[in-house]
Amino acid sequence: MKRIILMVFRNLIWVPYGWFKLCWCAAHVDRYSEKERYELLQYIDNRAIRGGNIKIEAYGLENIPKENGFMFFPNHQGLFDVLAILQVCPVPFSVVAKKELTDVPFLKQVFACMKALMIDREDIKQSMQVILQVIKEVKEGRNYLIFAEGTRNKDENRPHEFKGGSFKAATKSRCPIVPVALIDSYKAFDTRSIEKMVVQVHFLEPMYYDEYKDMKTTELALEVKTRIEETIKKSGKWD
Repeated sequence: MKRIILMVFRNLIWVPYGWFKLCWCAAHVDRYSEKERYELLQYIDNRAIRGGNIKIEAYGLENIPKENGFMFFPNHQGLFDVLAILQVCPVPFSVVAKKELTDVPFLKQVFACMKALMIDREDIKQSMQVILQVIKEVKEGRNYLIFAEGTRNKDENRPHEFKGGSFKAATKSRCPIVPVALIDSYKAFDTRSIEKMVVQVHFLEPMYYDEYKDMKTTELALEVKTRIEETIKKSGKWD
């Protein structure tokens, strides 16, 4: 909370204009192209991150597929995760997120601008409809991000179990899967410090359909988690 206050305070003069632009875009998404919406989000995100005394270090940008229609699968540390990836990812992507986040100001508007799909984990039918929609859009060339852990964990840089069901949209659309290792993202909003901090975003080598087509989704989930864990360990941040 302290860092969010810092973000606002350091952008105090600009906040009314930025908030208006974000809310306007969120309420009129179809008036803007995906590229225009993404550039606006990156601009706002960059202002917030700099104001919050945060630096994002990106690694492996060359691993992001050149052709659209792929999916990111990062570990999940907190509410800052999407903002960290958004700041350094050069191509637009959308998100599958839990519906409860539509009650969080700012994130609600960000997800609206991304045309994110909100999933009700208590409603099996609705969840399946979301997965089918992701499959359709990925095949059409949109990029998506899914947190395979299902919810953020409290173990800092140690990922929890990746759920096999989270990979169904990828396997059905036969798209490239890009594991993403987030390091120290939890420190942004889940600690009381406002000291300068660094968040690392590692885009790992993509897994193409030929590599994972014979895997069960549970095996695929374990493989992606293992690759992310190995990256975190190599960074020296395996707390």
